[in-house]
Amino acid sequence: MTQTQTKLPPLKHPFADVIQRLEAGGSMLPETPENLMQIIGIYKAYAIPMDFYWRDLLYIAERVFLNPLPFFKYFLPQEYLDLPNHYAGKDADLGVWRGEASAHPELLEFIAQGETGKMPKLLHHLNHDRINMEFAEACMRAMFWHEDTNPRFNAYLDSDEYKANADRAIKAYFKNNPVMLGMYKLFPDMFLEQVRQLSYYSNLGLFWEVMCPVFLEMSDLFDEGKMTTVKEAMDFLVNGIFAVAGRPIYHHVYIGDECYEIIPKSQGFTWLYEAALPYVETVFYRTSPFRGTKSYNAQAKQIPENQAEFHYGILYADVLPVGMAGIPPTLLMDDMWHFLPDYLVDYYKQHCRGEDDMLVQLGITFQRSMYNVTSAVIQALRQALLYPLDDTNPEHLAKNRAFFTAQIDRFLRDEARLQDIQTSEYR
Repeated sequence: MTQTQTKLPPLKHPFADVIQRLEAGGSMLPETPENLMQIIGIYKAYAIPMDFYWRDLLYIAERVFLNPLPFFKYFLPQEYLDLPNHYAGKDADLGVWRGEASAHPELLEFIAQGETGKMPKLLHHLNHDRINMEFAEACMRAMFWHEDTNPRFNAYLDSDEYKANADRAIKAYFKNNPVMLGMYKLFPDMFLEQVRQLSYYSNLGLFWEVMCPVFLEMSDLFDEGKMTTVKEAMDFLVNGIFAVAGRPIYHHVYIGDECYEIIPKSQGFTWLYEAALPYVETVFYRTSPFRGTKSYNAQAKQIPENQAEFHYGILYADVLPVGMAGIPPTLLMDDMWHFLPDYLVDYYKQHCRGEDDMLVQLGITFQRSMYNVTSAVIQALRQALLYPLDDTNPEHLAKNRAFFTAQIDRFLRDEARLQDIQTSEYR
């Protein structure tokens, strides 16, 4: 940081201190023990429902596929609960988490017991005592809608090769259903659009398959006293991004004993460019206006005409317990609430206005943690595209600074919470 200060002129910017922290290799989130404890605790609470999300997203993309009445798409079969995570366990492609590769034990316990006790899955489902897959689907639809964030992937979804691959799978799936084959012949584009959406189910499932063990390992390192700073947490994410950057993104459909490659691995789509970066841009920054909480007048330009200017993601969220996906997704907040580590529950008890307020508090903690994840993405992009932080060339440092400044300029909107997370009083 001293080198940067001596080689560049003083910075005039509302968030000059945050930019200088990034220039020193730090996070947008201030370096405090309280912040570290909060974000690691919420990463653990997020990872366990995420273990369900990625498995169910792949199940829907690969097995449920075009079922016209998918009543049981949230009922994971044992095959997918046992499905080995490629980044956990002894036989992992890349060992990220030292735990088991199958579904997390706390997740399996919650699926069986819920909050109401052991009963058939259907009763848990109807009682809404379950993991809220609707949140995962909302993230998937946001990625599908903001198609400009993933241009190469979306170009392939419009290609003749993709259409031919989808056509073979659709005909195989409905080969014994003449009514649906007739519908497909009448409305081919409708079916094709559904397959495109299912390709995003697979995309997001493969993305979260990586993030789940990353967060679990961070939690274990913290518990062991081996992760002691916010910067270490951010650096762990940066290293993880580069370690798994080339992981293939694909979409396979299994019909009977046969595999249909809708998006084959040979297309060369990767975790970093076709999943992680589009996810961060879409879900952290953009998403869409929150239904049912505020009236928007599009004619008065209260909603941007350009989707790239949308600012409704978690980094801008006004955390309200509204009981719906949105601000931030309270369905996710409810899922995380079931898996909070004891030290985070104790912390909330000190600062909550009762148990109901805990959802708001963990939502704000989640917001802090995603600013740290975003910091990791910013640092990874700088590392990939620009210059080392300790570069001795002032021109190179100036380009780094311009990059950091452009990233932070996105938080100059009144709705952004970057200023709020700089203090522990934001609760």
